[in-house]
Amino acid sequence: MIHPRNIVIAPIITEKSNSQMATNNTYSFKVSINANKIEIAKAIEHIFAVKVLGVNTMRMMGKPKRLGRYNGKRADWKKAIVTLREGDKIADFEV
Repeated sequence: MIHPRNIVIAPIITEKSNSQMATNNTYSFKVSINANKIEIAKAIEHIFAVKVLGVNTMRMMGKPKRLGRYNGKRADWKKAIVTLREGDKIADFEV
């Protein structure tokens, strides 16, 4: 079994995700690219002690980058948008 801290990599804190937190009770996370929705939901419930109602995931393609004459690409990553039960909150996100 994968440790929950290896599934959930980091929170995504942007203006759009902050507005979703306030209105829809949804939180955004950068997660492991190999994790599925069930693993993500269990990891969020274990780490933050909340009840997850739904998980939406999307694959984010890395942007091409260039430094001088060298071309490269940022790594691909996965984003998860997690919907929590009414009344549950993750205190670490509150500003």
